[in-house]
Amino acid sequence: MQDVVENNILRFWLDKMQDHERGGFYGRMTGEGEICPEAEKGCILNARILWSFSAAYRVLHHPEYLTAATRAKDYILTHFIDPEYGGAYWSLDCNGNPLDTKKQFYAIGFVIYGLSEYARSTGDKEAFERAMDLYYCIEEHSLDKQYGGYIEAATRDWQPIADMRLSDFDANYPKSQNTHLHIIEPYTNLFRLMQERPELTTPEEKSKVEQSLRNLITIFTDRILNASTYHLDLFFEMDWTRGAGWLESYGHDIECSWLMHEAALVLGDQEVLRKVEPIVQKVAVASEKGLNADGSMTHEANLDTGHVDADRHWWVQAEAVVGFMNIYQHFADEAALEKALRCWTYIKENLIDYELGEWYWSRDPERHINKKDDHAGFWKCPYHNSRMCLEIIERPFA
Repeated sequence: MQDVVENNILRFWLDKMQDHERGGFYGRMTGEGEICPEAEKGCILNARILWSFSAAYRVLHHPEYLTAATRAKDYILTHFIDPEYGGAYWSLDCNGNPLDTKKQFYAIGFVIYGLSEYARSTGDKEAFERAMDLYYCIEEHSLDKQYGGYIEAATRDWQPIADMRLSDFDANYPKSQNTHLHIIEPYTNLFRLMQERPELTTPEEKSKVEQSLRNLITIFTDRILNASTYHLDLFFEMDWTRGAGWLESYGHDIECSWLMHEAALVLGDQEVLRKVEPIVQKVAVASEKGLNADGSMTHEANLDTGHVDADRHWWVQAEAVVGFMNIYQHFADEAALEKALRCWTYIKENLIDYELGEWYWSRDPERHINKKDDHAGFWKCPYHNSRMCLEIIERPFA
């Protein structure tokens, strides 16, 4: 795992994706390996780069990882943070000027994730304070005070926006499982930072984040979780009526299984853990519907239309390894260990690009490599795969 994260993933981003002319990192490399220096620079990509190198520095202690993390942090704070209205822009042009200025709360959550990890790694006060600024943005402008949960997006100045979709592949609903998953994730990290570095925060701030984390855990157990199937429903109206049909996303199921468990563990409330841990295990079991004979996991399925995206996406495999290892670690489930190991074997044999570096976006069921989608870009970032490696390195399995 350490060899993969250092020499395959992080080395790729250090050697091939730093934009030394315009600052920060390039916005895109095609699936054929061509750098696109004029490509837009996405908030999600840059925030995930910040998280990845911050976490790598915290775990592996190499100074060049701190240098890369600081480069990402400085670029985000200088270019992505909106100095007038707060929050973070969705994208910039290649020169660092605002391009799409909408406020997608999923992306703002990732900036919190990256900044809080940088502060965990370094004790940097500014990173913590900017993370808290963004936390307050989400709580003020995204939190639904009537029905609970968080809306998807707003205009630059926090007004309602007609198209709230995270991407062209998503349905246009005001709430989604995906955005909530990537708000509970940074809030967990922010609360963990407050526990590890109490000198950065105040009791009042800590209490607010703790309450937000409690509320999010309840939203997952009581709203997003489908109690009849233990899959996660994906899209919702404001009042939590399910929208967009009967969809199952196996990668998000297994990712949620361990992130929801992590949130409860970091919260440290035994009553919450007693409620969450049986659910965590059942969600992991439900995700097994996506497992294939070759050890990989299918992306998602639409049960209304019968369409199945059977491609083996890089991020789904990475989350499957962590999710099943989490079940093995905490519940001594030997079958889960076997599932994780088989998926890791699939990754090593099919997804790692041993020549160019990094991982392919996906392979189809016949194992043809997908080179139509990016090798690095707006959504293809060193996050799912580097986090998988770092999680396995850090966790005590003995």
